[in-house]
Amino acid sequence: MTMSSSLDTLSQTLADALGEAVVSQSIRLGELTVTLRADRWLAAAQILRDTLKFEQLTDLCGMDYATYQGWSGRRFCAVTHLLSITHNQRVRIKVFAEDDAQPLLDSVVTVWPVANWFEREAFDLFGIVFNGHPDLRRILTDYGFVGHPFRKDFPISGNVEMRYDPALGRVVYEPVSILPREIVPRTTRPENYGDTERHG
Repeated sequence: MTMSSSLDTLSQTLADALGEAVVSQSIRLGELTVTLRADRWLAAAQILRDTLKFEQLTDLCGMDYATYQGWSGRRFCAVTHLLSITHNQRVRIKVFAEDDAQPLLDSVVTVWPVANWFEREAFDLFGIVFNGHPDLRRILTDYGFVGHPFRKDFPISGNVEMRYDPALGRVVYEPVSILPREIVPRTTRPENYGDTERHG
């Protein structure tokens, strides 16, 4: 069985098992991506683990589609990569939060406990709230950090900076002193760079 036909078979198996929870499926670059409804995510996760034998969650991350070229759908998405050790199969699951202003998705920590820190990271960096998470708090930014730094509308230089104040004997937060500016990378290459033909 070729990779393409095995992915087609997996796609059909997922469609049959998950039913109305499936919004769309696509096969690209040898990978299957399935978009699921947010309100069916937790139930679908249990089916994926128990019935379809995707025992291992290998990654979960947030996405912000705010400036994605040609995109007109929901803004925030959680992308999960699953592995079936039993069937030696992989699948990528996308779940879009219904509310762009307050993105909320069900936590899958009860299904795959390893999702704990991944969901905390998506909350910290993108502001996606995972309903039912046992300990949803920041994991990478400082305790007093305001905002979510991986959102496309978050300023590159941030909103505040911190420094140690010897007079106060503690760290203080102040408005950022760096002026915002566009940084456009400049690439300098020799003429005929990448030309594979040899001239002799």
